[in-house]
Amino acid sequence: MEKSTYLIGEIGQNHNGSVELAKLIVDVAARPIDDVLFDNQLKSMDAIKLTKRDLNYELSKTALAKPYDSIHSFGKTYGEHRQALELSYEEHLEIYNYAKSKNLEVVETLCAPSCLNILKYFTPDKLKVASRDLTNLPLLEALAQSKIPIILSTGMGGQEELNAALDVISRHHENISILHCVSEYPTNPVHVNLRSIPYLKEQYPNYKIGYSDHTIGISTPIAAVAMGANIIEKHLTLDRKMKGTDQAGSLGIDGCWRMIRDIRLLELSMGQEDIFVEPAVKETKIKLERSLAVNKNIPLGSTINESDLHLLSPGDGYKWLDKDLIIGKKALVLIEKDELIYPNMISK
Repeated sequence: MEKSTYLIGEIGQNHNGSVELAKLIVDVAARPIDDVLFDNQLKSMDAIKLTKRDLNYELSKTALAKPYDSIHSFGKTYGEHRQALELSYEEHLEIYNYAKSKNLEVVETLCAPSCLNILKYFTPDKLKVASRDLTNLPLLEALAQSKIPIILSTGMGGQEELNAALDVISRHHENISILHCVSEYPTNPVHVNLRSIPYLKEQYPNYKIGYSDHTIGISTPIAAVAMGANIIEKHLTLDRKMKGTDQAGSLGIDGCWRMIRDIRLLELSMGQEDIFVEPAVKETKIKLERSLAVNKNIPLGSTINESDLHLLSPGDGYKWLDKDLIIGKKALVLIEKDELIYPNMISK
């Protein structure tokens, strides 16, 4: 297995238009993970993700003007709602600097070529292409020209669309990652198809392969890592009951902590393709494994027969496979019933 999985905590619009709320979510992603039982300090998340939109390139005039009557609405129309959730470039920079102070990288989803204006303020560590824009080849062309590493999500496209996107980006650079994704919110488990991960790894060996998760809970991203995902993206929130359409399908504070912990522990657990006795089980093996013992008193000078033997713990004596080293030998001492046989007790 490769080095640790790159974990992205997606803030998306869960900041509800507030920089301070976004910073609190950054804190959740950066929180250290202690494995108290084995005294391990586990790696926190690697990055947070923000989204920058240009509403002039986002929706039709009719869609922007449509009344938006919902408990999750931040405006009377959908356009007003989207504008209320949009952070300025300066606010993105503030969150970027805060995340960097917490040793987190920052991934930006830029939804229009004009959003590359963000580069006047800072350079994101990576750019993320949302599933909806996998076929937005002019946007991919503009993003690729920046030479910043790009992560593609496949949630709304198949292999034909993915290959077209890769063809556009790879004209400029090859620092590309592909995330298996299903754009269903939340995703029904029967639609997840985690076997797409090993398929993508086989078909696209030159790229990192990961998984962008929209299921409820943490079991699916953990399983994705076990199947070879090198990147995991998951929505984060402070409270799944907060106002906002993405909050309920995101991980709360405790869920985030448990997902990071379990993925990092899984990474430690993968090991190598072999079977062997782990040195750490030496004491347990001696304590619990069975050794050859006698089922009755064996007087000095008596010959030991197979019918005299049975198996008892501890495991520091002869094993059943060694019984031919004992059968037919004479006892050099009195071997009492239910005691193990050791080399100094029998003739050579």
